[in-house]
Amino acid sequence: MTTTSPPVRVALPEAGNRSDILQRAVVHVVDDDSEVRESLAELLQSIGWRVQAYASGEDFLENFDPSVPGCLLVDVCMPGMCGLEVQQHLAARRLAIPWIVITAHANVSMAVHAMSNGACGFLEKPYRSHELLNLINKAIALDRSTRKGGIRRQEILARFEHLSPRERQVMELVTAGAPNKQIARELGISERTVEVHRSKVMKKLCAATLVELINLAAEYRVLREPSRAHE
Repeated sequence: MTTTSPPVRVALPEAGNRSDILQRAVVHVVDDDSEVRESLAELLQSIGWRVQAYASGEDFLENFDPSVPGCLLVDVCMPGMCGLEVQQHLAARRLAIPWIVITAHANVSMAVHAMSNGACGFLEKPYRSHELLNLINKAIALDRSTRKGGIRRQEILARFEHLSPRERQVMELVTAGAPNKQIARELGISERTVEVHRSKVMKKLCAATLVELINLAAEYRVLREPSRAHE
């Protein structure tokens, strides 16, 4: 991995006013042409992005940290592992990062293949700087949105994991519209016990109202589907 020199900051607000995503996000540049890597790094650093540059796809995969927000700029035609193969390796490892394809040898089939495999954009050299920067902003925004969704998913699943088996039964019946008397009869417990379990469910799931509980339960069921598909 090629480590670039400290970024040159130009026309940027003070650090305290910059968004967290700008401070933390990394633009990964993968290109076997050293001049291209250095020019891209200089351009991106000049407007405040953190950059990590790599001379090969193998080098990137060895050093990539998926916990750090960012996006990937990758040359599609390189010795060894090409850009599309880099993406395939990421997908096989279930590592998601928005990626942008850069190439000097573009053709329609290559562009279609890259976009159908999830590329955020496809640029042919020479390209205009503003086109590249627009794609990077789009990719970083996508990564931020995906990560927020992942955090939300983890929070929801974690809340439901704290429910006991009985509390989960009560929750299912409550969100199905069953009154306490019916729940008590179906589970063979007293209405008072149902009320206790119901109160614990509301507290553990951080639901203030029945509507919130119903919405959380519906969201939980949707979030559970992907994990069930892999079981």
